[in-house]
Amino acid sequence: MQTARTVYLLPTRSVFRKILEAYYTVLIELFWSKKRILEVYLNTVDWGTGVMGAEAASLAYFHKHSNAISSRQAALLAAVLPSPHRLSPAKPNYYVRARAKRILADMNLMPLVK
Repeated sequence: MQTARTVYLLPTRSVFRKILEAYYTVLIELFWSKKRILEVYLNTVDWGTGVMGAEAASLAYFHKHSNAISSRQAALLAAVLPSPHRLSPAKPNYYVRARAKRILADMNLMPLVK
């Protein structure tokens, strides 16, 4: 739903927008692969003021391209997504470090995808 919201809808809040969001989500799920959905989401998600997408976040917070960050840094980026304007991957508080630790543990359980 977040991909549908970010890609196809304006950032307003209304019942009508929620209905459209659900509609677009169904279409996306029907026509896009999970890998494509994740790719689009990561390239459009807001990671803070003026920081849009994984590449921009990697450069802004870690001064590295997204393909050069460590697993820990990737987990820190993911950990701030509930509230990217309040939380920082570069200066993580206890909550962000704990979330990143859980994300890293989950990443280690996943098979490698190429």
